[in-house]
Amino acid sequence: MINTLKYIVKRILNAIPVLIGVSLIAFVLGIMAPGDPALEILTMDGMSYPTQEELQAMREEMGLNDPIIIQYFNWGKNALKGDLGRSYMTNEPVFDEIIRRLPITFSIASLAVIIAVLLGIPLGVLMAFKRYSLIDHLGRVIGLMFISIPGFWLSFMLITVFSEKLKVLPTSGYGSFRHLILPSIILASGTIGVIMRLNRATLIEEINKNYILTARSKGLFDRMIIVHHSLLNSIMPVITYLGNYFGGILGGSAIIETIFAIPGIGSFVVDGIFSRDYPVIQGYVLFMGIAYILFNLLVDICYVMLNPQIRLGGKN
Repeated sequence: MINTLKYIVKRILNAIPVLIGVSLIAFVLGIMAPGDPALEILTMDGMSYPTQEELQAMREEMGLNDPIIIQYFNWGKNALKGDLGRSYMTNEPVFDEIIRRLPITFSIASLAVIIAVLLGIPLGVLMAFKRYSLIDHLGRVIGLMFISIPGFWLSFMLITVFSEKLKVLPTSGYGSFRHLILPSIILASGTIGVIMRLNRATLIEEINKNYILTARSKGLFDRMIIVHHSLLNSIMPVITYLGNYFGGILGGSAIIETIFAIPGIGSFVVDGIFSRDYPVIQGYVLFMGIAYILFNLLVDICYVMLNPQIRLGGKN
């Protein structure tokens, strides 16, 4: 337990430079983005155009006339307090908007991971134990198709079939479990193919090791060998991929949320990009960077829990 806590503290300390780098990237995106934030605010009504004096006054009020390093430290200090600024378009706190929309994106991401795990791992196991058979060849073709099909194209196909033709699932919006099914399937499709192929490769490598041959020589059933030995050891790379994949969904679901009109984090930042809402973009980049770091930490902890042979911070 003490070693685990030390390891977690060490990982958190190692993440501090990464967080600083992410904050710099988020801040620079706002600085380098085209347009004038003061002008965006003063012309939100679309009817008036400010004078130079009004622009200068607004820039001074927003701190845009300060040196860039001062602007960064002021922004970073506020971010540490949970203040990511206010949206230019809605005048709502960016942090509050992200937190309000996070459960929506999180629910889609969670269901996508569940679908990917429930389909990808069993199919990968089946392909490994039926390797070079018709089932294996067919599974590899299906996995490659899942990886290759663009998400936006699959979205329109599934909407056409299940929403327009069969009328069993809604085309867009958010409010019930039925609204999550199509977006989650689309987000999971590519990952199902990756998990199938990855689990197949690692499991084939594992079942050819000496300890598996020894277990078989002792008369153990293949099912027992798979569950208690080979599968647990071969699943480690899959866990690593899933940890990064979950963080990727939180940060990369923008297209799917836009297609299905889901009010999640992804559609929030897309609207911010189109309206040049720089606090939204900056807050999104910083929040997603923190989310990636946290998920990577959780993956490392899962490694230790699933494989006690891993020495925390030590040598193998």
